[in-house]
Amino acid sequence: MPVAPPRPKMPPLNALRAFEAAARLNSFAAAADELCVTPAAVAQQIKSLEEWTGKKLFKRHAKGVHLTPLGANVLPGFMAAFDAMAASVQTLRSLANPQDIRIAATPSIAQLWISPRLPSLRTALPQMSVSITAMEAPPNLAREPFDLAIFFRPQDYIENDIIAAPDIIFPVCAPEVAQDLKAPGSLTAQTLLFDTTWKSDWETWLDKAAPGQNLLKSGPEYSLYSLALEECKNGAGILIGHETLVRPLLESGQLVAPFQTEVTLPSALTIRSMKPFQDGSPLKQVTDFLVALTL
Repeated sequence: MPVAPPRPKMPPLNALRAFEAAARLNSFAAAADELCVTPAAVAQQIKSLEEWTGKKLFKRHAKGVHLTPLGANVLPGFMAAFDAMAASVQTLRSLANPQDIRIAATPSIAQLWISPRLPSLRTALPQMSVSITAMEAPPNLAREPFDLAIFFRPQDYIENDIIAAPDIIFPVCAPEVAQDLKAPGSLTAQTLLFDTTWKSDWETWLDKAAPGQNLLKSGPEYSLYSLALEECKNGAGILIGHETLVRPLLESGQLVAPFQTEVTLPSALTIRSMKPFQDGSPLKQVTDFLVALTL
């Protein structure tokens, strides 16, 4: 009779995913955020994997966790394996539905730069289905189901980046507010508006426009740049405008730029792709269309 002993069981895939994420990010909390579970769930999955191996993979201490030599030794292999799996899943998705383009962007870019372009994009490329997800930080395109990530990035560009526009800043305000602004010094009598994501914008601009004058003061803060712009349009104060985001409002006359001084930041509006752009591909068509509307 044939012998068919039970085969050894592999550890659960979720336990391996939890270990890889926690080890790569050096944090149970960060791994939980990436995997959309709780830190306790990550800890439990890793505990089950340690029980399976009979060895510790992490050293726990008051300030967090560190890999043991065993964990550090196996991490590169797990990273390569999950990168390869993610790439295969992304390829499967894009080949199955090549006309479905998923874009990740900051809320400000999604609301003020992409959204106004969508009607024209639908008219020009009616076969495309474009989905937008707003998020504060760029996603890992090797792991997350996005085709494009559109963010203001510092100059750490990679081969698959397309620079859509430089990041140029300057104050903007409602026309009635601008009547009282003759020079940067007149800002002392005005309300300055701040976006919490770019809270240092005022300091950066004032360092060039009015060096040594110490004009910076506190003012209302907004977690959404679009909300800060609405209040700026309503005459609530003066906001630092990012040229690519405020250009339509300047062209329509809803906002004005009261001063001539502009500052080009060491960053740019960047479109990053999961894979190289290929001429004629749906991804290239959508990207080219978005960039063309920027020029």
